[in-house]
Amino acid sequence: MSKSEAFEALNTGAESNVLVLCDHASNHVPPCVNGGSLGISKADMSRHIAFDIGARETALLIAGALNAPMLASRFSRLVIDPNRGEDDPTILMKIYDHTIIEGNRQADATEKQRRIEAFHRPYHAAIDAALAQVTARGDTPVLISIHSYTPQLNGRPKRPWHIGVLWDDDARIPVPLMQKLATNSEITVGNNEPYSGELRGDTMYFHAAKNSYPHVLIELRHDLIDTPEGQAKWAAILAKPLAEIIKTL
Repeated sequence: MSKSEAFEALNTGAESNVLVLCDHASNHVPPCVNGGSLGISKADMSRHIAFDIGARETALLIAGALNAPMLASRFSRLVIDPNRGEDDPTILMKIYDHTIIEGNRQADATEKQRRIEAFHRPYHAAIDAALAQVTARGDTPVLISIHSYTPQLNGRPKRPWHIGVLWDDDARIPVPLMQKLATNSEITVGNNEPYSGELRGDTMYFHAAKNSYPHVLIELRHDLIDTPEGQAKWAAILAKPLAEIIKTL
């Protein structure tokens, strides 16, 4: 394992052409950002607004099962969102799911740019470097991004899906993955639910879609993966069909 302030590289001994990503792996606020606090409660920093609960651990299990390297962010999405383009207005959130992010209220364009340069760009540079290693071997990279989502946003209906498969126009992994998951009657799968994968400017767009690399973004409802037992269960549910699909690419 290797670390920087912006990201950690895991399962680095693997030489698969698959790269597993976890954009929102951490709720850490580095000391250089408001002294390490965004001015909201520990309870709020433990919510989905600050990171994707259970996603890092689940992603690491999937990476292990696929014998694939993994990259994960080491900063909260509230510091700067690595799954947004630099020109996206939601890259630095000042209010999220009814919570005012006090430490971001006065963040101006200069502060936003500083955070982009300190955290966002190094994370994405690490992804580019990992992909370059794959292409240098003459292989085509495959990207799998693991996220999690809250079962219910404030004032909104409960979300019925266990897994969301997010994608744009590259069906090579998403469609067969949904077909395989659909054979389990106990799993409810969202096709671009609860979010759409058609986001120009997200991680998958910049690193996979623009390069025509097979890819998929998988969302798991975080109440399913907030324990080690749940993480192991759902990582296994996903790893088997992913491995089968990857062999056919």
